[in-house]
Amino acid sequence: MRLRHIEVFHAIMQVGTISGAAQVLHISQPAVTKVLQHAELQLGMPLFERVRGKLHPTPEAHRLFAETEKLHRDLQGIRRLAASLKGRAVETIRLVATPTLAVSVLPQAMSAWRREFPATRCELATHHTNEIVNMLRLGEADFAVSLQDPRHPGIVAEALAHGAMTVIAPPGTWHDEEAGTPLSPAGLRGELIGYADNDPLGELVVSACEAQEVHPVFRTVVQTYQIARSLVEAGGGMAVVDPFTAASSTRVQRRPLEPAIGVQLYLLTAGHAPLSHGARRLADSVAQAALACLATPGMR
Repeated sequence: MRLRHIEVFHAIMQVGTISGAAQVLHISQPAVTKVLQHAELQLGMPLFERVRGKLHPTPEAHRLFAETEKLHRDLQGIRRLAASLKGRAVETIRLVATPTLAVSVLPQAMSAWRREFPATRCELATHHTNEIVNMLRLGEADFAVSLQDPRHPGIVAEALAHGAMTVIAPPGTWHDEEAGTPLSPAGLRGELIGYADNDPLGELVVSACEAQEVHPVFRTVVQTYQIARSLVEAGGGMAVVDPFTAASSTRVQRRPLEPAIGVQLYLLTAGHAPLSHGARRLADSVAQAALACLATPGMR
């Protein structure tokens, strides 16, 4: 099938009539009929049954429509991109972040970047790192930020900021003179919130505890650091979180974990896809927001 065949077929499937398809496509009814007949001739089978002047899609037409729907969406995206390029606008920037960074770092980064690029469209999505890798490889995102280097051959990881895992606790847990001073794994007493088994930073925390013969028991296990922070804010115990999550809350006490467990914030891109000017500036804004977050009192 040629592209014109697909456009006409898709329009007929959407509106159900030759006349409606002609209106959608801004062509005459005879032109729609001619293209449909040519498509059916090439396929060697009818796509519609004509009953009392009405078109009824065949089972083959329904199967074909499921596939042409994907192509139709792609064509719409191409048309929007062409229109934006004609107007000298930067194409849509698609940024993906892990849930933690989307809440703790990106709001400030986006706000600062938007002042420089007020008219540029930006789509922000949240996924975990494994999903992010697939999106970058498939061209479904322009770049991403994560606390993990996936070490994938098709992904370039650039470190933007460096911090350390931080212990957070409800207000009043420590005396003022203790707050801000390092805390060893032995000090992780009481209710400690844990992370799902597939969290690499959580595994490093457990390893650090076990190295000092401390064996934490996690009665509450979560998937994200911001959920752990919310539980701590509600008095649900202590947690060891990334520095960006720790710095983004004013309702917890913070202490660095000792020995330190380093955390990097990475910019992830597909190796074959250079960033546009607008995307690069957004990545720079993320780096600046991350460094500002780490400069919060009590985070050094």
